Amino acid sequence: MSDVTVVPLLHCTDEARTLEFWQALGFRLTWEQHRPYLYLAFETTGFGLHYGAAPDGLDPAREHTGGCMVLVDAVAPYHAAYTAAMRTAYGKVLSQGLPRITRYRAGQSRFTVMDPNGNSIIFIQRDEPQPEYGGSKQLTGLAKVIDNARVLREFKTDDLAAYRALDSGLRRHEAAATDVQRATALAALVELSTVLDLAGRVPEWGARLREITLTAAERDQVRAYVAASELLTPWLSPLPDGGSTGGSPAAE
Repeated sequence: MSDVTVVPLLHCTDEARTLEFWQALGFRLTWEQHRPYLYLAFETTGFGLHYGAAPDGLDPAREHTGGCMVLVDAVAPYHAAYTAAMRTAYGKVLSQGLPRITRYRAGQSRFTVMDPNGNSIIFIQRDEPQPEYGGSKQLTGLAKVIDNARVLREFKTDDLAAYRALDSGLRRHEAAATDVQRATALAALVELSTVLDLAGRVPEWGARLREITLTAAERDQVRAYVAASELLTPWLSPLPDGGSTGGSPAAE
């Protein structure tokens, strides 16, 4: 049948923050009911989010509340719109705690919005390729580790697991890796150390990255692997010909 519409009902633990958050992101409140039971409904172009009362004892901080998937043709415009709205409403992109939005790397096929209640709203590109956990079977050595770290970050949103995989993989495979592979792994470790509050490791990874000489095209390739490429600026060595750095920092 073609007349079916399924609307996920998400748990709400904080009505005021839920109202504030989605309206700040540009969603329109279409229904607000508090008695005899809670019901909130928000709409934006193409889809809606509906909320009901959460069960007793639900702790949003555990982030096991629930969630839904939103299938779209392209995820980049949604991420750009929501990060811009966050800057306007909150003065910054919310990247830690609740609510928050995960980082976006150019070419990425998904990102997640965590609402104030611990729900995961995952925006997914319709033709998203199937992830290969553990890294692509077509790759070996450090290249496979780098691919696995990408999957851990983008599909499992597990920055710590990605950090550990790269740290271990670099020790095991660095000797046989290409300069671009080593630089990519180190660039990712610079970014992950920053977001994981391991800032003390950044100078170590950065100094090792600076020792690698890359062409302009290789620098762009390394920058493209991370979401916040501006973090690499202090650590990329000068181009051999003294030219410009090439590329531009990726959006948050």
